[in-house]
Amino acid sequence: MPAREEKQLELSVDALINQVADLKNSLASFIYKLENEYERLTWPSVLDSFALLSGQLNTLNKVLKNEKTPLLRNQVLIPLILTPDRDDEILRLTEGRVPVFSHEVVPDHLRTKPDPEVEEQEKQLCADAAHIAPDLAQKQFQSLNKMCSNLLEKISKEERESESGGLRQNKQTFNPADTNALVAAVTFGKGLSNRRPPGVGGSVPPNQAGASSMLSGTAGMQQVQIPIPTNQQQGIVQSGQPGKIPSNIKTNIKSASMHPYQR
Repeated sequence: MPAREEKQLELSVDALINQVADLKNSLASFIYKLENEYERLTWPSVLDSFALLSGQLNTLNKVLKNEKTPLLRNQVLIPLILTPDRDDEILRLTEGRVPVFSHEVVPDHLRTKPDPEVEEQEKQLCADAAHIAPDLAQKQFQSLNKMCSNLLEKISKEERESESGGLRQNKQTFNPADTNALVAAVTFGKGLSNRRPPGVGGSVPPNQAGASSMLSGTAGMQQVQIPIPTNQQQGIVQSGQPGKIPSNIKTNIKSASMHPYQR
């Protein structure tokens, strides 16, 4: 391998080691929170941890897909020394997970293929898929796409309804200033006018004296004199006692409309 490619491979491996170390620390911190701080763990904190892990995974993928990163699949790892004795350097590099580098652990750590059980299941699935007729496979694809579309539509509908419901709940349906003014007017009479209607308390024609007394807003009883025409007075003189001619009639009329705030 040329020196330039070897140097580039070392730099790429160092960058990958740093990215993987950051990802491992974030995972360890998140697992510690789930195991020890689950009682006071909040959903926003969980979302922040997921967002951090997602960002670190995306950064790791970008490093792997970078044009300056050599294809690691083309590199071959060959164990030069296998020993059943304890190796402190390997123990330090693996943070205590691999104490020895022997024939027992090498196939697991240097494996480039899935486990035999997983590989056998994958072969079985591929064989079953190969025996499906093209028409049946197309129908299954369409059915799966339809189910996914319906599910996405339901999720979108639920999101829209939740957003609209939140907007309806947050929308204010009254004016606080109007409410306070109404309460002050009903409770303390604030803002109400003391002015009487036109014609009350002023000069009133004689024939409207009775009507004006009905419109007055004062409480209690009022004494109103109602003039009687001459012909009615003559009728009263004839039907009543002779010699007593009443010039007027005193009538007590109780006010029909009484304002609650006029004392």
